[in-house]
Amino acid sequence: MKCPFCSHGESKVIDSRPTEDNEKIRRRRECLACKSRFTTYEEVETLPVVVIKKDKSRQAFDKNKVIHSMIKACDKRAVPFEVIDAAAGEIEKSLANSLDREVSSIAIGELVMEKLKEIDQVAYVRFASVYRQFSDIQSFMDELKHLMLGQNKN
Repeated sequence: MKCPFCSHGESKVIDSRPTEDNEKIRRRRECLACKSRFTTYEEVETLPVVVIKKDKSRQAFDKNKVIHSMIKACDKRAVPFEVIDAAAGEIEKSLANSLDREVSSIAIGELVMEKLKEIDQVAYVRFASVYRQFSDIQSFMDELKHLMLGQNKN
């Protein structure tokens, strides 16, 4: 680490501890040349996840878009925001932990549907009806039958 006072390239770590939010490591250092002390912060480098949209355009993953779509699906349902936020966080974490840096919007939609199925089945059906763009009542009924058969297995 380069000293901010004399620009010497070597220093030693005197103290190291996590920040209050546990997101970074605070390190107290001492320059080996001038003996000046300074503080540095170390954080995990994260690579952004890129979403490939249906029209083949690309944009950075945005957890807020997932939350917004889940809130719409859960409209007038007794689903606390904390549950939606936690589910969106799990989706974001799963995407960040995967080895793929690019993911299709279709795959994200499937993850959202999985979470909504666990949270609230009415919200799941609402989301699926928009996401899967049911062409007629029969395809909608087929999805409901599939959902109901899944319930009977448990």
